[in-house]
Amino acid sequence: MVLGALCIIAQSGCATFKSLDADVPLAQRIFIYSGTRLDWAALENNDVAIRKFNTTPPSLPLIDLPFSFALDTLFLPLAVSAEIFH
Repeated sequence: MVLGALCIIAQSGCATFKSLDADVPLAQRIFIYSGTRLDWAALENNDVAIRKFNTTPPSLPLIDLPFSFALDTLFLPLAVSAEIFH
């Protein structure tokens, strides 16, 4: 079950890595909970919010959301310092 879930997420892409690797100027990049925000925008079909990330959201954002939330929480200390010092 867990292996199947990981395979599905790997195919759709991780929103956290997609949002941090996007081609957005550093001053406009969203760092704090970026993957969770991208998944949430995809679930709400919020095109304005998705365009801020300049990347395509995962194809299965509902499945990716808890994993992105966990990864964003792990990256939170780095994201806060990047947000402060950029």
